[in-house]
Amino acid sequence: MPTVDELLERASAWIEGYWNADHLRRTLDWLLVLAPDARGHLRLAALTHDMERAYPGPDSPVADARRPIPDRDYDRLHQQRSARIVADWLRGQGAEPALVERVRELIEAHEEGGWPEADLLQAADSLSFLETNVELFIGYAQEGKHHYTPERVRERMRYMYERIRLPQARELARPLYEAALARIDDAFARQASRPGRESAG
Repeated sequence: MPTVDELLERASAWIEGYWNADHLRRTLDWLLVLAPDARGHLRLAALTHDMERAYPGPDSPVADARRPIPDRDYDRLHQQRSARIVADWLRGQGAEPALVERVRELIEAHEEGGWPEADLLQAADSLSFLETNVELFIGYAQEGKHHYTPERVRERMRYMYERIRLPQARELARPLYEAALARIDDAFARQASRPGRESAG
């Protein structure tokens, strides 16, 4: 059976084709800031937790910013589908069944947390989200994708900050959250100032 280090190396290669791989890499980086001694299953979950989005299909959950934030139905389907895809991948790598199950359980809870390791994963996910996904969501609002508006992007950033339970992570996230809001305000102020354009807000 492969070691955890070998699986992490393979997972790093696996996620390369995913359009938001930087978010996954930074989630692992932030996890190691919060918990330098994080166990292998938690590291693997951090590095792969969103991989269902790399494999769109008829059962993919569909985002819609008109629904409440958080969208619990979307989150549940996203967690379950990612957990299934990652668990199948790990089995294909010959991973130990107990390790596969621990990774699966964490990914199934990465949006909500609920116990110490899941709360660490959720916090690392939020830190990475605030750091890496601001431009993505600004683009959604500018294009009207998933029905995002500037205000809904701000709400999304606020939720990703406020859901963090761990005090250390909340402290680290504060400047990222403030920078995200400033970037959003700047993007839409510039958009509103262009001739012939009205604010999307």
